Amino acid sequence: MTFMKRILFGDDGLGIDWGKFYRSVFALVIPMALQNLINVGVTAADVIMLGRVGEKALSGASLAGQVQYIMVLFLFGLTSGATVLTAQYWGKGDKKTIEKILGLGMKAAIIVTAIFTVAALLIPDLLMRIFTNDPAVISEGMKYLRIVAFSYVLMGITQVYLFIMRSVERVVVATVVYLVSLICNVILNAIFIFGLLGCPAMGIQGAALGTLAARFVELILVFGYARLFNKDIKFRFRYLMRTDKLLVRDFLRYALPVVMNEVMWGLGTAANTAILGHMGSAAVAANSVAQVARQLATVVAFGLSSATAIYLGKTIGEKKFEHAKAYAHRFLLLSVVMGAIGGAIILVAAPVTAALLSLTPAAKSYLKFMFFVMSYFVIAQSFNTTMVVGTFRSGGDTRFGLIMDVATMWGCSILFGFLAAFVFHCGVPVVYIILMSDELIKVPITWIRYRSYKWLKDVTRELD
Repeated sequence: MTFMKRILFGDDGLGIDWGKFYRSVFALVIPMALQNLINVGVTAADVIMLGRVGEKALSGASLAGQVQYIMVLFLFGLTSGATVLTAQYWGKGDKKTIEKILGLGMKAAIIVTAIFTVAALLIPDLLMRIFTNDPAVISEGMKYLRIVAFSYVLMGITQVYLFIMRSVERVVVATVVYLVSLICNVILNAIFIFGLLGCPAMGIQGAALGTLAARFVELILVFGYARLFNKDIKFRFRYLMRTDKLLVRDFLRYALPVVMNEVMWGLGTAANTAILGHMGSAAVAANSVAQVARQLATVVAFGLSSATAIYLGKTIGEKKFEHAKAYAHRFLLLSVVMGAIGGAIILVAAPVTAALLSLTPAAKSYLKFMFFVMSYFVIAQSFNTTMVVGTFRSGGDTRFGLIMDVATMWGCSILFGFLAAFVFHCGVPVVYIILMSDELIKVPITWIRYRSYKWLKDVTRELD
């Protein structure tokens, strides 16, 4: 205990009140972890309820959700890129520029989500065939896509606004919005899926309809907050239509690598799902549950990465570079601790989860093995995410993550996982281990980059 106390609270010669630091950090982490948990809860509600409908419905919704997942990665890339600028300008005290960034991000999000909406409505069968060749699963997934597609633009608007609010330390509003949305989603899912309160039982279409309704609720709450309560950062329509050229250049410089990073990482995750999807519905069902478990186990870790980006970005914007180094070291230590806790949770949850769901014996066997692999995978993921998404991006170092993810995922785990599955015809456990190896490969690379301090950079400028 004394050793850990010395590590976490030791004097760095800067006169930092570490108790105040940790209180400030967890004031950010806890609401954002709750937000992540709530977002996972929406997915988990679909998995649990559709798991009782049948394996085909569960698999169809899970694979259809990959389309939204890829879209969200575009959005996350845009908002994370915006956070690079927003957090530093917040530290600088430049609210006008933050409002310009909000307008710029909103425009980009509307364009991206509109493209995905059109694709999901016009070619749902083609999108589903990317992930599986099972006709029954494809049919179920198409039903889901044709309804949930109408929520994409709503999600884009909401996510950009709430991410900008997080960047300026207004984190509680997102927690409230997503909590209300979750409650609505769970209630409406139950009604529409199982046919409660006189409604017809709609199965997978009911899950999509419940999600769509929840997104409408989110948008209404965001508009209400923006109009009635937010006095610091206003959404101004003129910044949606007209943007500062220098700011656009900075946004593209720092946001595009993040967008590409998230998309390539997301496509890599989708490729993993597609590889397993072609190894049978039992593997698909087990992997869909394992993905939810991983998301649940890393909610605090991902909250920590977001808090890291905000806190360090603000500190760099204040030009306190030595403080930023000291804070970054503590964030690193916290990432390992949070990852270990997440891994332990997965191990405890494995037998309970297998018992609750109506899965085939093969799917249950795969599920238990995947949970074991995930227990150590999340430790590495927590460390890498806090460093890449939090520390590195706080200082504008957005290209490194792109290069590393492409190299480790596409050049290692996906390539060899594909070969193991379709050339050497290895079993699901072997393929899954290979597919999950990328985060372990990243750890030493990430550590070297962190120790170089090439990420520590002020990216603000004086704008009109």
